[in-house]
Amino acid sequence: MGGQRAVNTTERKKMAEDDAKKLKNSVEGASQADTGAEAEKVADDAKNAENVADGDKKAAENAENEQKFAKSGKKSKKHIEEVKAEEERQAKKQERAEKAAAEAGKPKGAAPKVRPLIERRGKKYQEAYKLVEKGKVYSLKEAVSLAIKTSPVKFDATMEAHIRLGVDPRQADQNIRATIVLPNGNGKTVRVAVFAPLDEAKKAKAAGADIAADEEFLKQLEKGVIDFDVLISMPQYMPKLGKFARLLGPKGLMPNPKAGTVTSDVEKAVKEAKAGKVEYRVDKQSIVHIGLGKVSFGEEKLLENAETFFNSLKGQRPASIKGQYVKSIFLTTSMGPSIAVENLYN
Repeated sequence: MGGQRAVNTTERKKMAEDDAKKLKNSVEGASQADTGAEAEKVADDAKNAENVADGDKKAAENAENEQKFAKSGKKSKKHIEEVKAEEERQAKKQERAEKAAAEAGKPKGAAPKVRPLIERRGKKYQEAYKLVEKGKVYSLKEAVSLAIKTSPVKFDATMEAHIRLGVDPRQADQNIRATIVLPNGNGKTVRVAVFAPLDEAKKAKAAGADIAADEEFLKQLEKGVIDFDVLISMPQYMPKLGKFARLLGPKGLMPNPKAGTVTSDVEKAVKEAKAGKVEYRVDKQSIVHIGLGKVSFGEEKLLENAETFFNSLKGQRPASIKGQYVKSIFLTTSMGPSIAVENLYN
């Protein structure tokens, strides 16, 4: 097949050369012919012969180029072009590497001096930090007492607890979420709203609810007005709150049975919320954060709140967890240094 194609190509080349010779002779004949119709006819024939000769020549060149490449495999035109492109890419890569190596060899300036983090803190924080012994793990009572002493702010700071757990929040049975009533409250003034029928709303109002309404409450939500910290609803009223999920959900205000905010006994729920009922839950990093009260409460009240919380957390241990439940515990105050607490809750 390849030999026959080569013979055809040779013949077409020869035919093209013969046509070129005929063209030359025709042009010479046209120049020698008498002016008039005969000369014009000779010129037209010569032009047509020239076009035919060019076409045959190009066809012969294309056929010769096709012979250089195989239809497939390493000698195909596509593969050869890909190899060429890869060689160009590698050459550019080598050039960049040589340029980067040349720049790396140049002398650099001195590294900037960075002060330790503690030196970049305020003076009051540095003084409070000195009171915490580095590497020491304190008992809960000692940690509460030290947290009060190391509060560096002028306002009434909140004492916080941060606990890292050995749970996987992605597992439904390990997603810790619960509520507790702190015996001494958390020091915050909680605004409670109740969404219930008028008769239940009156009872909630008498129990201390700041807002207690029926359809009027929905009109406020439609306007985007949120002037409460806790929302309590009766179960039969939850479907009406469904369309406000995007408004309430991101703020953590959507009523939830686990948090005790979806209940038929709204009067009891209002009293608990006003008494210092708080919700805690594990975040995506398996850490629980909770405020245990104000520094002004004093050591005894804060310790009582802390013990109540840790007992509740211990009772939330999932049955499916293997290994350590509580990994680390730290107490701190607003803008104060953290204090490591002895882990007795496994």
